[in-house]
This record gives sequence, C-alpha cells and structure tokens, in this order.
Amino acid sequence: MSYLEVERSLSGRRWVGPGIEVDRAAEAIAQDTGLPRPLCQTLARRGVRADEAEAFLNPQLRDLLPDPRSLKDMEKAASRFLHALKSKERIAVFADYDVDGGTSAALLIWWLRDMGHSATLYVPDRIDEGYGPNEPAMADLAKDHDLIICVDCGTVSHGPVAAAKGADVVILDHHLGGEELPPALAVVNPNRQDESGDLAHLCAASVVFLMLVEANRQLREVKVQGPDLMALLDLVALATVADVAPLIGVNRALVRQGLKVMARRARPGIVALSDVARMDTAPSSYHLGFLLGPRVNAGGRIGQADLGARLLSTDNMHKAKAMAERLDMLNTERREIETSVRAAAMAQAEARGLDAPLVWAAGEGWHPGVVGIVASRIKEATNRPAVVIGLDGDEGKGSGRSISGVDLGASVQKLAAEGLLLKGGGHKMAAGLSMTRAGLEAAMARLSELLAKQGAGNAGPADLKLDGMLMPAAATVELIEMIESAGPFGASAAAPRYAFADMEIKFAKRVGDSHLKLSFTDGMGPRIDAICFGAFDTDLGPRLLEHDGMRFHLAGRLEINEWGGRRQVQLRLEDAAPAHRA
Repeated sequence: MSYLEVERSLSGRRWVGPGIEVDRAAEAIAQDTGLPRPLCQTLARRGVRADEAEAFLNPQLRDLLPDPRSLKDMEKAASRFLHALKSKERIAVFADYDVDGGTSAALLIWWLRDMGHSATLYVPDRIDEGYGPNEPAMADLAKDHDLIICVDCGTVSHGPVAAAKGADVVILDHHLGGEELPPALAVVNPNRQDESGDLAHLCAASVVFLMLVEANRQLREVKVQGPDLMALLDLVALATVADVAPLIGVNRALVRQGLKVMARRARPGIVALSDVARMDTAPSSYHLGFLLGPRVNAGGRIGQADLGARLLSTDNMHKAKAMAERLDMLNTERREIETSVRAAAMAQAEARGLDAPLVWAAGEGWHPGVVGIVASRIKEATNRPAVVIGLDGDEGKGSGRSISGVDLGASVQKLAAEGLLLKGGGHKMAAGLSMTRAGLEAAMARLSELLAKQGAGNAGPADLKLDGMLMPAAATVELIEMIESAGPFGASAAAPRYAFADMEIKFAKRVGDSHLKLSFTDGMGPRIDAICFGAFDTDLGPRLLEHDGMRFHLAGRLEINEWGGRRQVQLRLEDAAPAHRA
C-alpha cells in the first residue's frame, strides 16, 4: 500500500512508508532509550536493537577494525614493504586514476614520508593506457625500482605483473579476482575468490590502511614507532564515500573518524580542494561524494591522470592550491562534456527502450572519462543497470553502473571469460569493459541475458522509500543533529527521508538552469525552506513553480543550512505529489 496514497508522484514514483515491523521496533527503541521517535525509526530501519543503540550512535574504530591478518597475504605484503623501507630500496606506487586509487597512493606516500622515505608515483593515462597496470609501464618501472605496489588495481593483471622483471610486486586491491591470481609476491584483496567475503565492502584505500596497521604492528614488535595512522583517516573517508562503498560496519566508523580528522584542516591538498569547492561548513559525507570526489576524479577523467593523487600527497600548501585550482577548472570542463554525452546517450537509450534488463548506449567519440558518470545518471533515471560506451576506431571502451541486488562486476567478468570482451572487470555496483566495434551488439545482448537472470528487468520505477511523516514544528536543528548521529549516510545507509503532508507553498523561485528554491508551511508551524536540485529536469519544477495555491505532499531529506552565522532547517526536496484535499 502506498504512503499518503501516493501511487504516482510528480516524478512518477510510488511512495512507500516504513513497514509494521520497523514501526514496532522503533517504538521499542523509543520506550527503552527515550530517544526521539524519528531517530528510533532510523535505527530500526538499520536493524539496530535498543540494547545496541548507544554503541551504534558512538561507533569506536578499535571495536570494529578487523585484524589485518584476516586477509590473505597481508603479513607477507607488510613485511616486504618494511624490508624496502629498512633497506632503502626504490619503491614505486602504481595507482588507479580515480579517488580510491589517488587516496590509496597518498596513504603510502604520507606514511613513507613520515618514515624518511620516498616513492615514485605512477598513474596510467585513461585514454592512452587504460585501466590498471600495462606491460610497458610495469617493465619500465621494474628497471628502476625494487618494489612496485599496485593500489586499486592489479588483481587480474597477469601479463603486466609478469612483465615487471627484477622487481617484486605487491597488490593492494578490492576489485573482483579471477580463478588464478597474477604472479605477484602478495595479493591482498578481500574480493579474492579464496577469501571469505566478510570484508568485501572495503575500498582499496581501506585495504591499504589495514596494510599500514599491520606494518605499524610489525614495527612495534622490533620497538620502532610507526606514523600516526589516525591522522590518515581523512584520506580513507574520502575514498570510502567517493567509491560508493557501503557505509556499514567498519566503513561507517572509518568515515566518521575521517570526517573529524578532515575538519582539522591539516592536509594541504584537501584544504585547498575544500576552499576551491567553497566548503564553508564542517565536512560531511555529502561534501566528500559531491564536492571533493568529483574534483579529484577530474584529472583522471579528462586531464592529467596523476593530478588528484599528487594533490592528496603533497605537503606543500602553495603547490596544493595550484593543483586544486587546476582540478576545479577540469571539473567544470568535465561537467560540460558530461552534459553533451548524457543527452545523446539518454536519447539513444530511450529509442532502444528502457524496460530491458540492461539500458545501454554507445557513441562515436564519447569521452571515456565521462561514460561512467553518464551510466550512473541513466541508472538513476531508469532503475536499471546501465552501460555507456565510447567508440573510437575499431574499439569501444565503456563503463557500467548497477542497482542494488544485481552484481554487474561478476557478469562483466563472465562476459570477458566467454571471449565477448577485450577486457572487463569491476565489482558489484560498477564495472569497466572494452570490446571490438563488431562485437558490441553481441556483448550487450549477452550481458543483458546475464543481468536478467539476476532479476534486473523486473523492477519498475524505483519506489520512494520514506521513514515517516513530520510536521514543520517538529523539524528542528536539534532533531537533525540527533538524526545525524546515526550517520554518516551514503551507500547502503540512506539518509532518512520524511514526508510533509498537505503543505502550502508560500514561495517558489527557479535558481540557475534547473534548480528550485521554495518555502512551505502547514499554516500552524514555522515556514521551512527547501531546495530541489535538478527540479526542472522533470515535471517537479514546473508543477511546483506554477502551483496556483494548490497544496502538496513534499518529501525529502532534512539538513542544516548554515549561512551568515545562522543555522536553519532546510529540506532537500526530492519529490512531491498533489495533496488532493477533500
């Protein structure tokens, strides 16, 4: 049954409220703890019991951090790393070009710098070299280095690892592994096929962090003090959120502690990036995912591949400012390219049909640096796994994004094993792939079949899940602060979403090209401001702007808007429906 009888909202979605079991659990938590009901509703939705509430609201990293040695090859990797340090060997870090790769490299470089050692950073060019280690680069690095550490890549790079003759290779990764591992000295990866899968939700930066925990432990055994690892958690937090790792278990604790470290503004690269992004409040998971992450990624997408990693690694504020400004400019350019490709891809996908298990599009000259973002946008719009491919000559390179419950990475890996791809891999929610132009249609047809077996074609438009209903008088800054104690929110831990029923719109104004700013009230409580991003990309913006006195149910997430020293409640509006008052 729909919530507030909204079967089809202005964005075409059905509203769904909390189930009876969640309501009962929330009531039990409220009675036992005395916490506000909206917070109890959030805890109940996360499966937290009354006796677990205090620990959940105050997660301690020491209680949740896994033993690094629970991962295969971890002791071997840390030992080889420390041997290179002690023997003053030449170390190279081969990193992926995204946020997870850049932060992973920065973690190693900062740790080594604290220990008086340096490392060579190598990030492959997305267009010229593609994802992951390649044979020429690894062979060249091996000529001048004793140890090559591959971060956020390498698990399926058999040929390139073998090409690193004369150097040891250690892989710290989280992407799905094949049946056979490459000939590296150590492959530390919670998604190796012979791992339990208990830590499969870790991003690469978290794997690197655990390796440094193990390295510090081995140093303590010989009475040597290692660097302060807690001070590195801002990098781990940025990677976890930007790589859309689920904010559960230890990930949640890592991000929470990392945000506190970031608020100290001690790392030049993150400070400079925050300033160009005009962040004027304490960092949150939103800032990491939507302001900092895209800018770090911009270098790898359309500019200099290693720029993000160098920014995060530098201890020079002057250099950091210059690199941050360059990344900000590249991010603006990336948005313009993305807008063009997105329009073309969506038109092609609509012509092909949006009801299939897989929604895909391919276009001549589409920039490989934006196909992943466009795939994500199409996935969000259709509630289907999406793949977007840029064609160049006889080859196509693309990226895919998946929906909850559908493992895209495993299907792409199977496609590669069947010989339908030149290259392919990834994890549950995202994958990269390349194929011949001639084999494009066959590859997409087979991928659609594989995804259909996982139920990808069964879902309609995504329901809008609501945590309950609030009156404007109940939406206070104090309540929002208490709800935020159940965060941080993000992947697999959605921020609570509330409905405000039968509201009168007092003010509405278009902001920029596609956003809507409004205020609303129930006529009894205070007026609440709201912002709806991308409102004019759907019917939502026009209908609310031209409301003609009509009353609406409004739904979205509450946040605190800080401006001019004042802190006010704001609704980040996501959907609306006519109230249909009798």
